[in-house]
Amino acid sequence: MQSADIITDMMPNHIGLIFDGNRRWAKENGCKSTLEGHKQGYDSLKSVAEYAFDKGVRNVSAFVFSTENWNRSKKEVDYLMKLLLRMMKRDIKELHKKGVKVLLLGTRIGLKPEILQAIEDAVVKTEKNIKGTLAFCLNYGGQQELADATARIVEKGYKSEEITPALIEENLYAPELGPIDLMIRTSGEQRLSGFQLWRCSYVELYFTDKKWPAFSNEDLDLALQEFAKRNRRFGGDAKKT
Repeated sequence: MQSADIITDMMPNHIGLIFDGNRRWAKENGCKSTLEGHKQGYDSLKSVAEYAFDKGVRNVSAFVFSTENWNRSKKEVDYLMKLLLRMMKRDIKELHKKGVKVLLLGTRIGLKPEILQAIEDAVVKTEKNIKGTLAFCLNYGGQQELADATARIVEKGYKSEEITPALIEENLYAPELGPIDLMIRTSGEQRLSGFQLWRCSYVELYFTDKKWPAFSNEDLDLALQEFAKRNRRFGGDAKKT
C-alpha cells in the first residue's frame, strides 16, 4: 500500500510523538556537541508535524520535555529551553502563517516567566487556526496530569458518586484534543514513559529503530500505512470483512 492509498477514515485523528535518540544521533554523526541533536530533532518535529497536517491528521502531540527531564544537566536543560523559546518567539510566525494552532500540555510550575509568556503569546496568536493543532507536552507527566485533573474536580465541589470517566476527561489538559490514535516512538525504545496515559487507552503503538533526527516524512508514511492495517476493536468484536 502506498501512502496515497490511505483513505481518510484510516487516517489517525491524533498522533503522539515520543522522540528518542537526539543525543545518540549527534554522536554518530560527528556533531561537536550531543546537544546539537536536539536542534536537529526540533527541525524534524516541525517538518513531520506539518507533513502530518497536510496528510489530514488533525492533532499532533509532541513529548518535548517531561517532568523528569529536570534531572538532566543544567547545560542540557538550558539548551532545550532556549530551543523552545526560539520556536515560540520566532518560528511561531511560520506556524501561524501555515494555519497551525499551538497548545501547551503540562504544569507551569518551574518554568521561567519568559518561557511562560512566550507560550501564552503563541497560544493566543494561533488560537483560531484550523490547519491542525500542535500540542507541546512541556514539563509534562501523565500521572501529574491525572492528579491535576482530580484536583480540579475536587475544587469544583463534585461528590464521589458524580465522578465519571467523562468528567475526568473534561478536566485534563486541553481536553479538546481527544484520544491519541497512533503513538510513534523512535530509537528502539518501547515504553510510554508516562506519555498521555489517559489518551493512550486504546492507542496503536508504533516503534522504530530510527533515531528521531533521522525520522523523515517517508518514515511517517510507513507508520501511517501500518496504522491503516490495524484492526481497532476498542474492546469489541473484530470487524467483519
